[in-house]
Amino acid sequence: MIPMTDRASARLHPVPSTEASRIARWAAMAVASLLLAGCGALTPVYQRPSAPVAAQFPVAPAESQDPVVAASDLAWQDFFRDERLKQLIAIALNNNRDLRVAALNLAQAQAQLQLRQADQVPTVNVGASGSRQPGIGGGITTAYTAGFAVTGFEADFFGRLRSLSEAAQAQLLGTLEARKTVQISLIASVASSYLSLLADDALLSITRETLASREESLRLTRLTFDAGVISGLDLRLAESLVEGARVTLAQLERQRALDRNTLDLLLGQGLPDVQAANLPAGLSLSAQNLIGVMPGGLPSEVLLRRPDIRAAEQQLMAANANIGAARAAFFPRITLTTSIGTASNQFSGLFRSGSFGWTFAPQLLLPIFDGGRNQANLDAAWVGRDIAVAQYEKAIQIAFREVADALGSRSALTDQLRAQMAQADAEQARLRLVDLRFQQGTANAFERLDAQRSTFAARQAVVQLQLVQAQNLVALYKSLGGGWKD
Repeated sequence: MIPMTDRASARLHPVPSTEASRIARWAAMAVASLLLAGCGALTPVYQRPSAPVAAQFPVAPAESQDPVVAASDLAWQDFFRDERLKQLIAIALNNNRDLRVAALNLAQAQAQLQLRQADQVPTVNVGASGSRQPGIGGGITTAYTAGFAVTGFEADFFGRLRSLSEAAQAQLLGTLEARKTVQISLIASVASSYLSLLADDALLSITRETLASREESLRLTRLTFDAGVISGLDLRLAESLVEGARVTLAQLERQRALDRNTLDLLLGQGLPDVQAANLPAGLSLSAQNLIGVMPGGLPSEVLLRRPDIRAAEQQLMAANANIGAARAAFFPRITLTTSIGTASNQFSGLFRSGSFGWTFAPQLLLPIFDGGRNQANLDAAWVGRDIAVAQYEKAIQIAFREVADALGSRSALTDQLRAQMAQADAEQARLRLVDLRFQQGTANAFERLDAQRSTFAARQAVVQLQLVQAQNLVALYKSLGGGWKD
């Protein structure tokens, strides 16, 4: 190292060409040997673990011939047909705070990657310094320096910094996939909440209609009771049915308020007035009127396109890269400190001819004894990768179950809804016949009230099953990774 001191006593002279050549050859040989030593890959070769699930989803035989559809390629604007629902989803994507936090996490991960990448290149600073101290034999020694400096730059011959950068890049990509996962969940939640509001309003309409019918029946029952035609038991039964309808109406109004509050939270704002007024007007809750139908019989490989599974795989890649960084810690670490500029014992002489100087201070550190720290870090890195493998496999298994549950419910819900609608039609027809018989005096009040009660329950069940069927399709779309495309 050639220090920069005062100009008068230690002016920097050029290094003889033969000595410079010898230093250059030594440096080249050292670098070449280190590169050869470090050319072996310290990071294990990444291999994607095999999916611990069946190759096909368990579906009904009637659906086994359906074509394959990649839900991740189907934009939510194409899957949802209702324009009001699309408008609400667009509002949520702009205002939802969970999605905003996910986007900020992505920006933070990007900054962390930039930090890791910056470690791989020298940091050049410009500075000036001055000092005054007692000299040998008395007097004061003054020294001024100014120039450029590189401090503590690590020559990454063994890939430690490169492995850390690869880990940060994988974490960034994992954060990107996590943001997609948040968007998928948000879209599905908005759709489910919207469907719940439609069902609430449909049930409220049925309940109000039923309450009005029961109140009219109660009025007629009181007249016949006052005339002595029926007993007090018939009157009390009619009163009970009216109060039961009022209880149901209050419950539904409360549930609708809760569902609207949930939707407000998802939207990140209050429900727009144009949407708040009469949401289900002119719209059936039938899934075919709201949602594009997804085919069954899908191969399980499509699960690998789900953002949450891809995020788990990126975390696995990051853990794999951390092993390379932990292995590199066993090899020598080479750092470089250098500066170039001017030096003088007078401030006015810093930029005069002949004041140029430079320093070059390489350092090599080889770990000999560290109390087992490096080995413990390497062991922890291997265990971290094993944990990431288990988490990746579990993510695939959870996704497989979600898709299998949604597919398994489709056929059953279709058959159940068809039967429930047929039952509701039969109860409606029975109620009309009982009303005619009651008006003619051939049916008693018990028969009429029982028919009213059965019809009300059957109509409620139809709406509830329509809601479950529509939400099942939303769950299937979400579980297949649909909804993250803008």
